[in-house]
Amino acid sequence: MPHDHHDNCCSHGDHDHNLNEDDVGPNDNLFPYIDRPNVVALNATTQGSYLIKPWHERRNEDVFVESDADEQLIIRVPFNGSVKLRTLLLKTGPGDQTAEKVLLYANAPSLDFGDVQDSTPTQEFEVAVSPDVCEYPVNSLSSVSIFIPSNRGADTTKLFYIGFLGHWSQRKENPVITVYEAQANLADHEKIQGTEGNFSTTQS
Repeated sequence: MPHDHHDNCCSHGDHDHNLNEDDVGPNDNLFPYIDRPNVVALNATTQGSYLIKPWHERRNEDVFVESDADEQLIIRVPFNGSVKLRTLLLKTGPGDQTAEKVLLYANAPSLDFGDVQDSTPTQEFEVAVSPDVCEYPVNSLSSVSIFIPSNRGADTTKLFYIGFLGHWSQRKENPVITVYEAQANLADHEKIQGTEGNFSTTQS
């Protein structure tokens, strides 16, 4: 199982990410391509879409997602198009409410708590305790569900921001091809058992 130790927490003003204006963020920021209305948070007290914020609001702590019954959370993030993820951006906490680790599942748009018991994550890494937005490098993924199994000891886990860096391209849908018969050809159809006899139609 891939397991990374990475705690690069920064303000993103300290090193070059090919930044545009601060309200836009890095050129490879995937915020515009996240299907925000359909972001789902399981075992949460609020909507999952609260985590998907514009770049200039990434440090805002007024809007957040908090777990409900216990410390576990699942966040499903769909995209409008095909993406190759390079970096996960995460702001969590504070203190004991900080996620302890994150498990990523590629191409699992319906992941739930029953699934994670029997599934191997695509990637797993520990989360740093920090008030900043932290970067975690990820393998190339086209869609992602995020499972947070535990925190640092609090009853609930709190997340303020989830973002992604990577590459987006237009999704190419395969056309559905249906073949219709203009006229039925009996030679093309298997005989149904019990219909071998001759049939006649009574004319009225």
